[in-house]
Amino acid sequence: MECTVRWTGLSGMSFLAETGSGHLVTMDGAPDGGGRNLAPRPMEVVLAGTGGCTAYDVVLILRNSGQDVRGCEVKLTSERAEKDPKVFTKIHFHFTVTGRNLKPNLVDLAIKRSHEKYCSASIMLEKTAEMSHSYEIVDDLAAPAAA
Repeated sequence: MECTVRWTGLSGMSFLAETGSGHLVTMDGAPDGGGRNLAPRPMEVVLAGTGGCTAYDVVLILRNSGQDVRGCEVKLTSERAEKDPKVFTKIHFHFTVTGRNLKPNLVDLAIKRSHEKYCSASIMLEKTAEMSHSYEIVDDLAAPAAA
């Protein structure tokens, strides 16, 4: 895996990342650090990537378990060290999983498997951050059953 990150110029602290798969991500700094607040901060992108990584795992694990999952949202709240390097010190993941007749034990297991085995990002961040998880299940009774 590779990524190229380029500073976009002398007028601020914006950076453009081109991923190995050919996608672009823009990042910017806070105004007090010379940025213009035009895009997420690099550490926000790290947090968002971690959320995407674990949500992907949870959906895949639930599908593979035969669950009729219709939605998955994870809200991450974090704390960082006060001094440099300002690593994440705490991250809480709250999942809202929507589906039909989802089994709570399988939702719980999917979240645990993601964080213990599959989500590279959260496993890596666990080296500096205390991790916690919670979830809620929303039964999607209004939707027709999946074929």
